[in-house]
Amino acid sequence: MRVQYRIHPVRTSDLDRILALERASFGPEAYDRKLFAYYRERWPKLFLVAESRGKVCGYIMTSLRGAASGPRAELVSVAVDPARRQAGVASALLDSTLRRLRRRRVRRIHLVVRVTNRPARTFYEKYGFRRIRLIRGYYEDGGDGIAMGKTIA
Repeated sequence: MRVQYRIHPVRTSDLDRILALERASFGPEAYDRKLFAYYRERWPKLFLVAESRGKVCGYIMTSLRGAASGPRAELVSVAVDPARRQAGVASALLDSTLRRLRRRRVRRIHLVVRVTNRPARTFYEKYGFRRIRLIRGYYEDGGDGIAMGKTIA
């Protein structure tokens, strides 16, 4: 039986839990509260959390950029409680994000993922994201990233 998650836009009261998930997922590279507050203010309907039994167990942050060919999105960050990984949380969040982007008539979504993060790359490939290019030294520690993109039908 697949677990159901309640997906909703982030609330201010969710930020402490999101910060804890961020630190558990990204350690010293974790984003800070100010960045989360900025995305909550700027793109509130595209900063989503997943809840199970009343507890936030994951989040996804997406932004929009204008383009001559129409708006495009950037998937900024996804984090899931380590105890909930492989349980469909990230899929529920990405599915909801893609539906919201389709309603806004967004044509493309892009992201950057660490070269060494094979599970994340496999996850995005499952959703039809394709490698665009390698970005040397993308991360603060000098790690390389892979830019990926997907057309949203």
